[in-house]
Amino acid sequence: MSELVEELKELIIDVLNLEDITPGEIQADEPLFGEGLGLDSIDALELGLALQKKYNITIDAENETTKTHFASVNNLAQFVADSRRG
Repeated sequence: MSELVEELKELIIDVLNLEDITPGEIQADEPLFGEGLGLDSIDALELGLALQKKYNITIDAENETTKTHFASVNNLAQFVADSRRG
């Protein structure tokens, strides 16, 4: 799972062009939105599309649990891992 967490950190940096941040600076349990990394709704959309493309998973924007999945890198990693298991 730690490999997936690091992969997701790199994906976040690449997809969102966060040039001033390294993967080591992103805390896996810190919030991605608001406080923490400070991403916004446009970032969420871009990140969601990148996740769907890279991991071939489905993300339902209307589902209330989607917010929980995007709360932190750890939550995203768990969501991707669970989705890949089918």
